[in-house]
Amino acid sequence: MVSRLMLGCGSIGHAIVDAIAERPGSLLVLSDDADRVEALRENGIAAERSDPTNPVAIRSVTRPVDVLIVAGNDPEANLAAAEAGREAYPNALLVAHTGRSPPAEVTEGIERVAQRVIEPGTAVAADLLRRGGDEGVRLRRLRRVLRGIEGTLAIVAHDNPDPDAIASAIALAQVAAAVGCDAEVCYFGDISHQENRAFVNLLDLDLVNLDSADDPGGYGGFALVDHSRPGVNDGLPADTAIDIVIDHHPPRAPVEARFVDLSSDVGATSTLLVDYLRGLGVEPDDPVATGLLYGIRVDTKDFIREVSAMDFEAAAYLLPRSNEGVLEQVEAPSVGAETLEIIARAIRNRELRETVLTSNVGRLADRDALAQAADRLLDLEDVHTTLVYGFRDRTVYVSARARGADLDLGETLRDAFDEVGSAGGHAGMAGAQIPLGILGDAESEEEAASLSAIVHNVITDRFYGALRSRPNREPTAVADGDDGRHACGDGDPDPSSDPDPNLNRDGGGEHGSANPKNSEGSTGPNGPNGPSDPDDPDYSDADPGSDGEPGSTRNGEPGVEYAGPDDG
Repeated sequence: MVSRLMLGCGSIGHAIVDAIAERPGSLLVLSDDADRVEALRENGIAAERSDPTNPVAIRSVTRPVDVLIVAGNDPEANLAAAEAGREAYPNALLVAHTGRSPPAEVTEGIERVAQRVIEPGTAVAADLLRRGGDEGVRLRRLRRVLRGIEGTLAIVAHDNPDPDAIASAIALAQVAAAVGCDAEVCYFGDISHQENRAFVNLLDLDLVNLDSADDPGGYGGFALVDHSRPGVNDGLPADTAIDIVIDHHPPRAPVEARFVDLSSDVGATSTLLVDYLRGLGVEPDDPVATGLLYGIRVDTKDFIREVSAMDFEAAAYLLPRSNEGVLEQVEAPSVGAETLEIIARAIRNRELRETVLTSNVGRLADRDALAQAADRLLDLEDVHTTLVYGFRDRTVYVSARARGADLDLGETLRDAFDEVGSAGGHAGMAGAQIPLGILGDAESEEEAASLSAIVHNVITDRFYGALRSRPNREPTAVADGDDGRHACGDGDPDPSSDPDPNLNRDGGGEHGSANPKNSEGSTGPNGPNGPSDPDDPDYSDADPGSDGEPGSTRNGEPGVEYAGPDDG
């Protein structure tokens, strides 16, 4: 949370107090005007009577200060307060008003010590909030953390990354380069979905494919994008100290890092990276701009799923900077025979209970196909919810989709599978991963069929049980037994993963996770091609949610940033 200290409180200061009183974070006002202090206290604002130009009085504040706001009416007093504030808190972001009719030398003096200057005639409160509030603090924190990395920064996307995770990673690498920090974009798992492979190849992206057996000790720092916890939907050791987390999935557990931005009020992590590029004055190159635009389009399903005004603004900024020809080629890749086979198997093995359709595809060759199958089955008549699952590498993977607002799939899959694996996602898309242990060693067709039957029973029992426990569900949609249930095909049960860890173009899973170090901000997770969060195993395409508790978002809603011990 942002901690603000206001020095002096004239008419402009009063307007600023009104504008930021309901925003996340804290505010303390120091003023030598007894009447003003009393009036502020009566309105529930923390205020103390003290000389705002006295460095000793300013240093006596017993709380950390992220933002200093100088907002008196008198120009000379504001200059003195700005100089005293800078002396007391040299690392804080200083935003100062010049006062009424300031002499030129006073304005020049304030400009020398303040990062942001509010001059007479500006839309004071709004301008101050925009240029000197949470956004300015967030940018300064990110820059400071990047500059403090000794060695190469590993920017880690979630497992089997989707376009949003990949684009966010390469954008953060460009931001890092702009402030003098060497970085490599890394991922664990595979990039198997045909559109994702085309995306990486056509943009000629330089990505490092890590293995869980690799020693990460060679890197000087770690950043997680589109998920929030090491060891959850990535191959890092769970105790890896994380420097940066940027994610748009809502967390369920605390997220710790030196810088954390968990903004669940946007539709894609790519949107958050656009904000950083613009705020730091970094012009995205062609591959980054094209990748970010594609990442936003995929995660918002071409601006119809969980989209925000920021997503539209980011896309409008990227459009003239992106390569339309590359995007057209990415969206028209060839589809592999294995993918078509899994989709066909999902159709053949479907089981329908009222409006809920489940399908066990058995042994998997391409986990990305699960998300595509879940999407295709949702197009069937009278189907409102789909859950497709299968197994490979001793793990059951699950992808789920829903239409309509009466069911939160991310929460439902967490309720169903958190005790036996990891799950997460958004309301309309989610994923899960459940380890099979020694059961996963089945080799013969007979053993695989037996395993498939066991998986089928476990997945469907837990899923329908979770559906029954969710509020606002029609009981008929999750009735027990065979009534209203139609089985098609030979029903070879097999679990899938993640809110869409196997996700089609959306990526590899449901992200979300957190592992703390020193937190400078925070946010939430979700992603396409692979599970990244225990709560969002389907971190890619599905709408996985992330671990961690909701922070405050850029709009003051759950999901955004924490200030940590490194903050001024």
